[in-house]
Amino acid sequence: MIGTFLHGSQHMPQPKRKTMLRKGAGGRAAHDVGGLEFGSIDREEHDPALWEKRTDAMLRLLVGPSKRAFTVDGMRRVIEDYGQQQYDRTAYYEKWIRAVRNLIVEQGVVSREEIEARMAEVREKFEKAGRKASKEKIPW
Repeated sequence: MIGTFLHGSQHMPQPKRKTMLRKGAGGRAAHDVGGLEFGSIDREEHDPALWEKRTDAMLRLLVGPSKRAFTVDGMRRVIEDYGQQQYDRTAYYEKWIRAVRNLIVEQGVVSREEIEARMAEVREKFEKAGRKASKEKIPW
């Protein structure tokens, strides 16, 4: 249950890295895309969507001094360990929210089952309210 985990990093599990290589990139990791051809970059300023702001807020709360559920380095490790296809097709804040989800399970803050049950509740609530709710399963 949220809030029952140990504060601080003294008991955080230290999982092994599983960084995958990018195909055709001379041994680079999947996340190492600097200098590779990916088309033009949209440099227009935009206001973050509400869910992006909430993702940023959750990250700040979870890594902050009062919770220390995981570290920013742990967040980077999880994102860098995505495979090439997952890394390339996932937007910036989507990488963040997925990493937060995976880390709070990894660190024992909540269980995978708790997250999946809550997501099912939210989907049902959205559908009853006539709102669209993706049924897509996001890989762990």
